[in-house]
Amino acid sequence: MALLKRSSGKSSGKGPEPDPDADARMPLMDHLRELRNRLLIATAAVIVGIIIGWIFFDPVWAFIKAPFCATPQAHQLRAGCTLTYGGIFQSFFLTLKVSAMVGIVVSSPVWLYQIWAFVTPALYRNEKRYSLAFLGLAIPLFLVGAVLAYFIMDTSLGILLGFAPSDTVAIIQIDEYVSYVLIMLVIFGISFELPLLLVFLNIIGVLPHATVKKHRRTVVFLMFVFGAVITPGGDPLTMMALAAPMVVLYFLAEAFMYLREKRAPSGEDFSHLSDDEASPLPEDTGTLEEDSGSGR
Repeated sequence: MALLKRSSGKSSGKGPEPDPDADARMPLMDHLRELRNRLLIATAAVIVGIIIGWIFFDPVWAFIKAPFCATPQAHQLRAGCTLTYGGIFQSFFLTLKVSAMVGIVVSSPVWLYQIWAFVTPALYRNEKRYSLAFLGLAIPLFLVGAVLAYFIMDTSLGILLGFAPSDTVAIIQIDEYVSYVLIMLVIFGISFELPLLLVFLNIIGVLPHATVKKHRRTVVFLMFVFGAVITPGGDPLTMMALAAPMVVLYFLAEAFMYLREKRAPSGEDFSHLSDDEASPLPEDTGTLEEDSGSGR
């Protein structure tokens, strides 16, 4: 995307002018070297985070298994909260998986910045201004979704496990439970980002408010379908807990689009132009002709 930017301005004859988009038109090999370096930095940060997660595995594991321990089924095998594993290496891979989860979260500021720094030269100035603000909102929204998933997880597990007959015992594998927790956190976190994506598409001129308003009912219906399909188990509580906040955020995003387009002057949207391309002149040139005629 960055390689397609080209300057259309002419030289003023006063010597070479500084090009603000020089980084955006680097040769392909330079882009590949930059990508390699940023991937190495991001990978190193994730590895350091994994080591931190390995060191603090015990408190992290206590935090992860707390929703399951709040259910009656967790105490059926013995008095304490019990999860089982059925393989020799499963406990090792469990520790590695939990440490990887911690590493990705802890190192997120580093690898998010590396992504941002690599993509920024390919954006126009107006896109850079808004995308930086959206990057600051994306992380809190993801965390809010993940926190919501964590707090409803015990009730969701109680509903799902409560369908079993009373004369049965729940033997939950550790790996299965950790996968469930990870899926719930990721699904809720990413789902809370979708309205923010709509706002960003509206600002850069791809998605007008009229289109969003036209398909409002369909989108709301699809959000509930998405909540029913994507959540593990598909219980009504988890579906509503995911779909209802998404609908609220969707209406907030639509309100922002409406207010933004209402306040924007008609015909003043030049977001589709490149940094070096001049905006079009007004069509009404009568005043200019009168001024030129009076100056004769």
